[in-house]
This record gives sequence, C-alpha cells and structure tokens, in this order.
Amino acid sequence: MDAEAVTRLLLTLPGVEEHVGWAGQPAFKVRKKGFVYLSADETSVMLKALREEQEALVAEDPEIYSPSWASGRFAWLEVRLAIADDEELEELLVEAWRLTAPKMLIAQHEAASG
Repeated sequence: MDAEAVTRLLLTLPGVEEHVGWAGQPAFKVRKKGFVYLSADETSVMLKALREEQEALVAEDPEIYSPSWASGRFAWLEVRLAIADDEELEELLVEAWRLTAPKMLIAQHEAASG
C-alpha cells in the first residue's frame, strides 16, 4: 500500500480529516486527535496502537515495524509501507482510528460496513 492508498482509506472513515503535521507531513485526525502520520517522504506511517500490539509486531517483524514513543496504554508504531502486508496494514490503520474515534463514529462505521 502506498501513501496515496493510505490517504484514500483513512478519508473513508467517519470524522477523519487530513491536516499538516508538526513537521509538514500529512496527519490524520478524528475530532482533532491524531492517530496516523505519514512520514515526510511518504515511505512510512506512524500509527496509534496498544502497547501490547506494538511490542508483538516489532518482535514479529522488525524490518517492517519499529517502535516509536509510548504514553499510557498507547504506543506508536512505525510501519514501512513498501514491505508491509496491505491487509494487515489496513487493519492497523482502522484500529488506530478506533482507538481515537468517539463511540458514535465507531457505531456509524460498523453500521455502514454491515
């Protein structure tokens, strides 16, 4: 999945808006809370995850996944787009949104998804 496909996917999720991040990179937010950031060169994404998921993915495949900072129960995960599995990446992106979006928007998404 390339940066353009990531952007298209994220913008289909309820309440998602694209912004300019602190370093000028594309940032995706729901209700003004960031959950995915593209790297400036658009070769990787940094996304919100649970600490356990971050640790498991980094241990499983450190060539694709690398840890970023952590706070509370969340940890950020960097994913190299060129070598990541598209299906797994899509699941991670949607889960990052779910960790950030209000319950009302999650219910709206679930209803639309069937």
